[in-house]
Amino acid sequence: MLEQISELKTKALEELEASSSMENLDEWQNRYLSRKGQVKLLLKEIGKLEDPQEKKSAYGEINPLSKELERLLEERKDSIQKAELDARIAAEQVDTSLPGTAAAAGSMHPINTVLEEVCGIFERMGFQIWESPHVETDENNFEMLNIPPHHPARDMQDTFYVSEDMVLRTHTSPGQVRAMRTLAPEPIRVLLPGTVYRNEQITRRSEIQFNQVEGLAVGTNITMADLKGVLEEFVHQFFGPGRRMVLRGSYFPFTEPSVEVDIDCNLCGGDGCGVCKYTGWLEILGAGVVHPTVLGNGGYDPEVHSGFAFGLGIERMVMLRHGINDIRHFYAGNLRFLEQFD
Repeated sequence: MLEQISELKTKALEELEASSSMENLDEWQNRYLSRKGQVKLLLKEIGKLEDPQEKKSAYGEINPLSKELERLLEERKDSIQKAELDARIAAEQVDTSLPGTAAAAGSMHPINTVLEEVCGIFERMGFQIWESPHVETDENNFEMLNIPPHHPARDMQDTFYVSEDMVLRTHTSPGQVRAMRTLAPEPIRVLLPGTVYRNEQITRRSEIQFNQVEGLAVGTNITMADLKGVLEEFVHQFFGPGRRMVLRGSYFPFTEPSVEVDIDCNLCGGDGCGVCKYTGWLEILGAGVVHPTVLGNGGYDPEVHSGFAFGLGIERMVMLRHGINDIRHFYAGNLRFLEQFD
């Protein structure tokens, strides 16, 4: 039996050394180390031996041999895999002198482009950027802006509540209160850009999140005439010097009086078309004189101070400028749409 084990070892090692591919090694493993391989068959023969001493000696040889063959198999696999990898690398060697593929250049999203432009126009008029949190208290988002509980104006804004008294801001107006409380009683001109959130159905004209820019000026002897002058300057710089603007009476709880600002339709020249609903005018923003209650909540004396505020939607500005009729295009991630604005 010991002679058979020695012959098996010699033959197995010779064949293992001669194996030059992973396929050869698989065949060798099946031949010698599988459940029906020669090592297992020899183990069964040893088990049939009647002489205990001979059986013990045979087991003492075959068990170490089995482990040695498994170890040598793994070493041979590693050697062959390394050789195959080296050969593949040599065959696929990259010519570093060839010109590379240039990375695609990114560009500004049209919303960011217009947001920067709008902010730049108002900054040149003396407004400073003021940032405020996206998660606001219910008090700052509504009550400090003259929208107490059960006020009808709350029905105009479907709100995402984070907790009982915390909300995702429905407008950037809470930042007005924060700015006034920080800077009062000094005169201020602040601009509040940012994302706002509404729990609305997503349609071609509405999204659950969009971007607003609000402006606030507070001082002494500030009137509606000052507001009109600032907005006319903005319209002429953003839409062009030839554009006409009108103020139309409206309602906002935080301003009194309140107005909607319209400009003449650029598609029909004011003659009336489907885009402007045959009125000749396009609504661009809301504005008004700051309500005395809001001034008081911000720390200003409404008997001494006055101010104006305005708010516009950036997505609407982009849509008006480029003739886009569906707000959903901005957030669809469609590169063919976005590349038009590179």
